[in-house]
Amino acid sequence: MAIMERGDDGQEARGRPSPEPDKKPGRLPPRPETYGELLNDPTIRRWAVRAGVAVVVGIVFAVVFDLRIGLTAAILAVIADVVRRARTSSSVAAWQKSSAAERRTERQLRALEKKGYLVLHARAVPRDTDGVSDGRIDHLVIGPSGVYAIDSEKWDKRLPVRTMSHLKLFHGPFNKKDRLDEARWEAEQASRMLSERVGFEVPVQPSVAIYGPSIPWKVMRVRDVDVYAGNQARGYLRRRPKILTETDVRRIYKVASETLPPIYREEEDERQETA
Repeated sequence: MAIMERGDDGQEARGRPSPEPDKKPGRLPPRPETYGELLNDPTIRRWAVRAGVAVVVGIVFAVVFDLRIGLTAAILAVIADVVRRARTSSSVAAWQKSSAAERRTERQLRALEKKGYLVLHARAVPRDTDGVSDGRIDHLVIGPSGVYAIDSEKWDKRLPVRTMSHLKLFHGPFNKKDRLDEARWEAEQASRMLSERVGFEVPVQPSVAIYGPSIPWKVMRVRDVDVYAGNQARGYLRRRPKILTETDVRRIYKVASETLPPIYREEEDERQETA
């Protein structure tokens, strides 16, 4: 689920950001009235930078060659920056796209398809009334060894990760209890929904794959949630004994596809097109 890092470290939330209270639908924001407000506008600031770069480039080429070449070089510098930003930017809001941590886990899980594992990414489950969970499972894995809800996290690598008696998880001074409770809640919701539709009990094991800091263990179960280094996600699944038949895996996967809707509709459409 991830992002930078969630919870106690001030990272951005996984769900869609709530609108600012002073903005009302259907109303345009007021025009900036001071130079400071103008410079705070990202569009104006971006064009100001472009103009500055174009002037510098134009002067250099004008001195080395002539004024006409300098003017041409300045125009080309502006065009190049516009094209570069158009290719690297997206019209889809950041909260609607998977994080870098999620994509790293996704690449690992893709290699397990030959082993009979099927994966659904960024799936929605009901939120809890207390606000513990944002209702999202980063990766729902269904395979011979069972069903898993994996959340991908990017944490600050400068802070150590440690546990206390398999009941507490700390990232530096920050207690990640809420993060573990969130992962467990989401897995419980997925288990309940799948069991009702499939007709038999479908346990879903919650886990958190952490990228960034060093993890001093292979797999540690803390508050019923498996915690491990992000680059161990594939090995985490492969070490487990087989408990599901191929028929069970496909049945659960079909029900999960229909019951748990995708969060990132645009990326889901792209996956279906490439498939």
